[in-house]
Amino acid sequence: MERRSFVRSAGLAGVLAAGVAPAVHAQAAIRWRLASSFPKSLDTIYGGAEVFAKKISDLSGGKFQISVHAGGELMPPFGVVDGVQNGTVELAHTAPYYFVGKDETFALGTAIPFGLNSRQMTAWMYEGNGLKLMREFYSNYGIISFPGGNTGAQMGGWYRKPINSLADLKGLRFRTVGITGKVLERLGVVVQALPGGEIYQALEKGTIDAAEWVGPYDDLKLGFNKVAPNYAYPAFWEGGPQIDFFINQKAYAALPAEYKAMIESAATQAHVDMQAKYDAKNPGALRQLVAGGTKLFRYPKDAMEAAFKESTALYNEISGKNPAWKKVYEDFVKFRADQNLWFRFAEAGFDDFMQSQKL
Repeated sequence: MERRSFVRSAGLAGVLAAGVAPAVHAQAAIRWRLASSFPKSLDTIYGGAEVFAKKISDLSGGKFQISVHAGGELMPPFGVVDGVQNGTVELAHTAPYYFVGKDETFALGTAIPFGLNSRQMTAWMYEGNGLKLMREFYSNYGIISFPGGNTGAQMGGWYRKPINSLADLKGLRFRTVGITGKVLERLGVVVQALPGGEIYQALEKGTIDAAEWVGPYDDLKLGFNKVAPNYAYPAFWEGGPQIDFFINQKAYAALPAEYKAMIESAATQAHVDMQAKYDAKNPGALRQLVAGGTKLFRYPKDAMEAAFKESTALYNEISGKNPAWKKVYEDFVKFRADQNLWFRFAEAGFDDFMQSQKL
């Protein structure tokens, strides 16, 4: 009786070892490095990479480890595409629109002025043609992309003096990035592209007159209210900016199927987690900023209308000379039209009523 019991136990142990135990334990350990474009002080946007790396470690039982490095640690914040492309690092966490100097099409992977809000952007990526089209474009750089976060609609930046009309933008030295800079230049703004970690010093020294980053939670951490007290809304250039994980195609192709599935799962978690954090933390931060003397102002209508007109003209000009942009943008515009047709009824109707109530 004891012998039969032992044999049954030994047989079960053999089955567990051979088949039932997760296949990942048979895989060799893998170590990757991730270069972020963001400063470590921002637990929201930089933290998205940490959420991703921890999930990968948990899913793999510690066999797939990714070390996360802040912007400037391994390479400049705006150098991560080159780093992934040439294999210096296996992956990066970044905002694609930082790289419009290479090709304007990068901007469509994050945000363009008067584009999509965050839910619409996610819908275009996962259920529309967004992810397919952007991956096709990124393949030219040896990269495969995964959505890796969204900040939600952003604020319109910090100003030494409030902007009361379109005329006040003339000659303004303003920090921004991406296609936004090209649009604002057409309105007479002097644009300077700076990484997040360099904005405060530039404002403090007077190198720039104004700057935009993300929203109340991050902006409070970076202390912009101390050097530029006027806070604009909304950022018409960033209704729903997406952050991406860029992975070297060869490194990704060499992964076992289980590890590829982990990357997709972890990236999706990081994507949802980032916006949840911003939505939860921005209200309290905004109250704190206003209590400390920050003056809110709405972007002037004439400035937004002029920016919309110039944005449309710019996009048409780019389409005429950049086939890659044209292919993605035409799909983007069609999707945007359908989304706004829907959102103007259910979403906007509900939001308009709720925001008029004394809650």
